[in-house]
Amino acid sequence: MPAVNDTKFKSTVFLLTGIPGQEDVHLWISVPFCLMYVISIVGNSVILFIIKTDASLHEPMYIFLSMLAITDLGISISTMPTILGIYLFNSREISYEACFAQLFFIHSLQLNESSMLLLMAFDRFIAICNPLRYSSILTLQTIDNMGLVFVLRSLIVIFPLPFLLKRFQYCRANVLSHSYCLHQEVMKLACSDITVNSIYGLFITLLTVGLDSLLIFLSYVMILKTALSIASNKECLRALNTCISHLCAILLFYTPMIGLSVIHRFGKGSSPLLQTVLGYISLLLPPLINPIVYSVKSRHLRAGIIRAFVKCRYMMSAVNDTKFNSAVFLLTGIPGLEDVHLWISVPFCLVYVISIVGNSVILFIVKTDPSLHEPMYIFLSMLAVTDLGISISTIPTILGIYLYNSREISFKACLAQLFFIHSLQLTESSILLLMAFDRFIAICNPLRYSSILTLPRISKMGLVFILRSLAVVFPLPFLLKRFQYCRANVLSHSYCLHQEVMKLACSDITVNSIYGLFITLLTVGLDSLFIFLSYVMILKTALSIASHTECLRALNTCVSHLCAVLLFYSAEIGLALIHRYGKGSSPLLQTVLGYISLLLPPLVNPIVYSMKSRHLRAGIIRAFMKCRGPYEEAVACCWNPIGALLVASSSPMGL
Repeated sequence: MPAVNDTKFKSTVFLLTGIPGQEDVHLWISVPFCLMYVISIVGNSVILFIIKTDASLHEPMYIFLSMLAITDLGISISTMPTILGIYLFNSREISYEACFAQLFFIHSLQLNESSMLLLMAFDRFIAICNPLRYSSILTLQTIDNMGLVFVLRSLIVIFPLPFLLKRFQYCRANVLSHSYCLHQEVMKLACSDITVNSIYGLFITLLTVGLDSLLIFLSYVMILKTALSIASNKECLRALNTCISHLCAILLFYTPMIGLSVIHRFGKGSSPLLQTVLGYISLLLPPLINPIVYSVKSRHLRAGIIRAFVKCRYMMSAVNDTKFNSAVFLLTGIPGLEDVHLWISVPFCLVYVISIVGNSVILFIVKTDPSLHEPMYIFLSMLAVTDLGISISTIPTILGIYLYNSREISFKACLAQLFFIHSLQLTESSILLLMAFDRFIAICNPLRYSSILTLPRISKMGLVFILRSLAVVFPLPFLLKRFQYCRANVLSHSYCLHQEVMKLACSDITVNSIYGLFITLLTVGLDSLFIFLSYVMILKTALSIASHTECLRALNTCVSHLCAVLLFYSAEIGLALIHRYGKGSSPLLQTVLGYISLLLPPLVNPIVYSMKSRHLRAGIIRAFMKCRGPYEEAVACCWNPIGALLVASSSPMGL
């Protein structure tokens, strides 16, 4: 009989739910979720790294902040698999064991976050109400003991939940209303009496979240009373200003959590969309916003980030020749928006993350899936490698300006950067030409497609075009190095370009100008001409097909490539014309076109090809399902009192 029950138990699954009514656009909805996870993980990791490495931040306030960052990292990692699984791959199933493990981690981590917010309120209370004893009360030993007590409290009160749920038989509809598991959600699907679970969940909420929020409120009553008793209005505001970041974290954490708990317990007729939105806010927003708020509001933390960056920068620049250490160029961000560079850095970080992750996924799928070892996807992998190179080449200077206002770049570093940018952009132009040739053969001469585009021939064509790009760009640094630069050393972009640097030279730049024009015509000009001719032939062949359906099907295979071509050449040619002839053009127009030509192709190409290519999309799904199978088995095998603590997954709170 137990064996039968175990078999029944292990074969049963729950179905998770995304945003109700938006199932058709789940893939697009996944984009902001991916961005939120990346920012949360990177932001909290940076906080931890800075606090650990900067000795000046080894103070109680920042130690508590590091505890909060660890908790936020845990919450993000716990919810990531199921949320992204639903929106990216429509993978809704989750086994009982995995679900119980996920809700254990989510609830315990959320209770732990509540505890950390209480400790941070206590820190502010001591700092403002009893500042003379601050260092003697909040010693390192005391902080460790308090942190350990609250972590154990969270684990102990949540530990019984999986066992209370495991004793039930689940015979109702197995559909959960969130894309992660919650205790209050799962218990409603049981056929048995859930009174014990309901009472215990309420007890946990009152003992932890309720008690913590009450003590935090009392702490701030005492803080406000003490601050208002200060004679100097300036000192009063300064004391209260140290609490703003913590108050933001409190409101962001407790408001949606309490609202979600009330809705789950009493709001039977509430909107499913409201439950979903509150659930995502309670789980995803605190890990996303906390590192941003603390980095912006904390002067010492911000200074620590800048010191770490400057230290790395000087270590890198130490290898430069002393002759060029004093010769630097000043890069420029977006003209007129210098005061909001820190905020502008957020979309740039997101663009880089999506570009690097997207192109890496393309490479991984094409490499590991044998069904994609075809000419079209080999050319696509070449394009992805080139886009990765462009992103990596521009990251240091662009993010350096917007995050840390680091405008200086040494002469040699500038020459190296422009060499890589120009050679990679010419390589991208070449790859787009090869992809146009691929489409031309596939549509105009399909019977000889596999015999013409063999693997050796593809490799040779790729190698020839890469060597062409390197050969024509190689002289540029040497042509620039021979000049004396005595004019204003300010560049109009946040990265180095040949046409920008040569304008700062005191000498005659005729040779550089002519050679630059020669390169443009030989590569971008010639490639775009051949691509145009290829599509003329493709269009002629497609229109000669008798079947209208087959004609559209043939042209449809070119849509992704046409998007990539238009995106690359439009901005590239426009920027080249402005640099060469548009002396009176707007600096903002130059800046925007520059960012479009460098950042948009690596960002958009993997998205367009993943959306339009059915075989590539199927390869991504197969790779995900292949990884998911062993994961589910491992979780099922590990389910026991100890395994429940070791198997990670995802979900929110609201006991």
